[in-house]
Amino acid sequence: MAEAQSFAIETISLTKIFPDWWGRSKVVAVESLDLRIRYNEIYGFLGPNGSGKTTTIKMILNLLHPTKGAAILLGRGAGDADALGRVGYLPEESYLYPYLTARETLDFYGRLFGLPGPVRRSRIDTLLEMVGLSGMGSRAVGTFSKGMARRIGLAQALINDPDLLILDEPTSGMDPLGTRQIKDLLKERAGRGKTILLSSHLLADVEDICDRIGILYGGRMQVEGSVRELLEQHQSTQIQTGLVSETALEKIRQVLEQESSFCQISRPMDKLETFFIRTVTTARQSNQPTSGVGVGSGISGFLAGKKPLAPDTVLERLVSAKPGDAEPERTTELAEPQTSPADEVTGQKRDMLERLSHKAVEPVLEGTETASQSEEKKTSERIDKDLLDGLRDRKKNSDGTTEPTHRKDSKGSDNG
Repeated sequence: MAEAQSFAIETISLTKIFPDWWGRSKVVAVESLDLRIRYNEIYGFLGPNGSGKTTTIKMILNLLHPTKGAAILLGRGAGDADALGRVGYLPEESYLYPYLTARETLDFYGRLFGLPGPVRRSRIDTLLEMVGLSGMGSRAVGTFSKGMARRIGLAQALINDPDLLILDEPTSGMDPLGTRQIKDLLKERAGRGKTILLSSHLLADVEDICDRIGILYGGRMQVEGSVRELLEQHQSTQIQTGLVSETALEKIRQVLEQESSFCQISRPMDKLETFFIRTVTTARQSNQPTSGVGVGSGISGFLAGKKPLAPDTVLERLVSAKPGDAEPERTTELAEPQTSPADEVTGQKRDMLERLSHKAVEPVLEGTETASQSEEKKTSERIDKDLLDGLRDRKKNSDGTTEPTHRKDSKGSDNG
């Protein structure tokens, strides 16, 4: 058990045999594979098409049952739920729901791992920014190009901050900038104690970042070792210096010819990937417009070991509360009643009616006013009474119950 726990992935005589269409002849996809991947290393899993790489990965993840042999994952059996919960997996094809947006896709996978809502939201923002899709979070993934789908696929593989990351052709269909970002991410992950199994046909990428590689052919391991040990040429010597004059080069050539029959002097060359990235970076710094994906922000947030700062919300507590739990405190605010213009007019009429009615029945105290004041008061009361009658007549008209009343003045003329 102690020896098994010293490897992140270990297979023991792992074998997978597929029957053909008629179930008669056998196809041996993987045969007696003994694979050991240490913790905190990047392992390159190489081989031509049909060599058994994807089949091996599926047996390690318990997606396929081996014909014989066994696989141990993070010190546990291949089907152990706790071990699988610590694994991030990007398959060869991005199996994504086309009608979900990028944010909904990441939220879906976060829920599968049981991540709380605030943690999911914080990680989604971090991952979208990291893979250069922060401006496309509300776009359906069915409209994404293959390279963009690989980016969101990588983001979903990192949503649970896995201890073991298994990637099957992660840079397939991705532009050189995206490829460089993925390689930088993988090296950073390994630097933080994570283990990575990388299966890829892009050998230059594997050479750049992998600690060890293994090459399969016909379902069998052909060669395995560190990149330096396998690629170093022991029969040649390479010397690299600064710029020297032609006279010095001629002297160096004469000395080398005395030691060996072969001598070649040339200027070093950049890798095409380095030249491409330098050219595109210069164009971006000049703010040239583009409709492509943005530049990733690099490693940040939970991937950099920082604790998410997203606060908890009342809604999340209500959703996660179990039956019988005390209800969280909440505050409510009473909204002010809304009044319409019609209600305001009705209220004004009611106030006027009450004021006029009060004036009409108000008693007059004798001996407290002069004759002119008494005459003015009578005139005011007569005007108020006429106004009151008019308002009452209009109110009956608006109700539709009676016809308007016509009054005659003192001279007998009709005022209606």
